[in-house]
Amino acid sequence: MAATKVYIVYYSMYGHLERLAEEIQKGAASVEGVEAKLWQVPETLPEAVLAKMSAPPKSDVPIITPAELPEADGFVFGFPTRFGMMAAQFKAFLDATGGLWRTQQLAGRPAGIFYSTGSQGGGQETTPLTAITQLVHHGMIFVPIGYTFGAGMFEMETVKGGSPYGAGTYAGDGSRQPTELELGQAFHQGKYIAAITKKLKGVA
Repeated sequence: MAATKVYIVYYSMYGHLERLAEEIQKGAASVEGVEAKLWQVPETLPEAVLAKMSAPPKSDVPIITPAELPEADGFVFGFPTRFGMMAAQFKAFLDATGGLWRTQQLAGRPAGIFYSTGSQGGGQETTPLTAITQLVHHGMIFVPIGYTFGAGMFEMETVKGGSPYGAGTYAGDGSRQPTELELGQAFHQGKYIAAITKKLKGVA
């Protein structure tokens, strides 16, 4: 049987989402028979604006186009929040998938969501919640992690991003980086969704 392909597609301005994406890829790739690949969505802001925002240069992770999405058996989509919703860069990418929507080429494929917010009240649940509408219109199957991460979901002594919707982190002013616990949750999400994607492909 051909390998199960999981695409981790994300937008990251300051690197927080990319760090989570790397762990999700590792988790997905740990499932036997799964190929996990990282993709970035296109940047929409001019270089001059990004420079004023002190955004670092983008990594060499390839830029995805809508035409490449149907190649995957499952997805994990990641983006930072903007006022409690996904960043405009990722929304612009999804807005370009009209042709796939019209033909329902992504229908029935599982997808998870991960995210980053600036503060504890900044959208750790509203960001993935409002993003689910994008999956619904494509007929995709939203796969939350629930509380399958175990004790890590109930951590109260330290600040931890993420929720039953998916892995997450807090960027703060940009200096805070994902913690080991947050990275562990991201690895778990990748492994969890990859296993489900593999099962669904096996019965298709």
